[in-house]
Amino acid sequence: MKMKLLIGLLVLLGLALIAWAFMPAPTDVEVATVEQGLFERAVQEDGKTRVRDRYVVSTPLTGRVARIHLKQGDAVQKDAAVATLWPVAPALLDERTRAEQAARMGAMQATVGRARANVERAAAALDQSRAELKRSEALAQQGFVSPTQNETGRLSVRLREKELESARQEEDAARHELEQSRVALKQFFQTTPGVQQREYQVKAPVSGRVLKVLQQSEGLVMAGTPLMELGDPTQLEVVVDVLTEDAAQIRPGTRVELSNWGGPDTLTGQVRLIEPAAFTKVSALGVEEQRVNAIIDITTSPEKWQTLGDGFKLDIRVLVQVVENAIKVPVSALFPVGARSGLFVLDKGHARLQEVEVAARNGVQAWIKAGLDKGTQVIVYPDTKLKDGAAVRPR
Repeated sequence: MKMKLLIGLLVLLGLALIAWAFMPAPTDVEVATVEQGLFERAVQEDGKTRVRDRYVVSTPLTGRVARIHLKQGDAVQKDAAVATLWPVAPALLDERTRAEQAARMGAMQATVGRARANVERAAAALDQSRAELKRSEALAQQGFVSPTQNETGRLSVRLREKELESARQEEDAARHELEQSRVALKQFFQTTPGVQQREYQVKAPVSGRVLKVLQQSEGLVMAGTPLMELGDPTQLEVVVDVLTEDAAQIRPGTRVELSNWGGPDTLTGQVRLIEPAAFTKVSALGVEEQRVNAIIDITTSPEKWQTLGDGFKLDIRVLVQVVENAIKVPVSALFPVGARSGLFVLDKGHARLQEVEVAARNGVQAWIKAGLDKGTQVIVYPDTKLKDGAAVRPR
């Protein structure tokens, strides 16, 4: 009897060894832990700086311009002489030139009127923003609105003040150019034959710095020839062209991070405007893309980016979506399961297939809206042969 029991035990042990030998070995897998925290989705592109208000100083009439001694970076004051011009009166074209100059004066008068209208519109917008801020502050004191709304109102007032200042500068520049045209017309046709005409001083329409000298040497120039560009290099904005499908997700006021501009700190900014018209641009791969310009204001203190200038390159990161306390997993853990997304959860040495609801992705992480808890271990880069319930072993 004992011999039969011993033989039975040996047979069972042998069968168990055979089953263990043919049992598939656990698959080695990489795992990651589900996290909860800040989720950000951003549009990343290359951008460049530009002077917010650029003024081109041109010749009001045909003549001979003296050599310009100003250099790039030189400071100029409003109404300071930046170039000297000697008019040249063509004998056979006096009447036609007079008519052309008179028509040009009419266009400049229209420009002055348009600039005046822009000033009034900017002033009205500023009054409206101040009134809205006053009402918001009164409601905030009564507890009807949050303090955040007051911050938005103060920012709107500051922006409207800058727009009004810019509109007034444009009006001053237009008035100055109109006055230049009037003086030139009067001087051009009051000359006496045989008498050399006096020199005419081309003056700066605004205070600022010389950004570019377009006509350095002395020579004959036609009316309207650009001589130089003026602007204030401390008043910079950033322009970046983005794909139209990305621009559709960006709103004015969206937060922006500016990096790789040459300084140690990452600058902050916010989108002021998405231009209404797109354009076609050929990518480095030869593919035609529809893009549109986004205009960004730098909100970091100017003391931190004094070395930035016009046309400098930056890396732009526009934060189109920011979610606090979001459940996040690596996108490498996800794969399609029918019309939804799924992943493998590590459960006591086995891979368990679980469907999840993905709210958004940013290329590295995915925001899981439902179907997963913080701290769960998931399998990343799962093998296509991995099945639900398969034995796995974390590397």
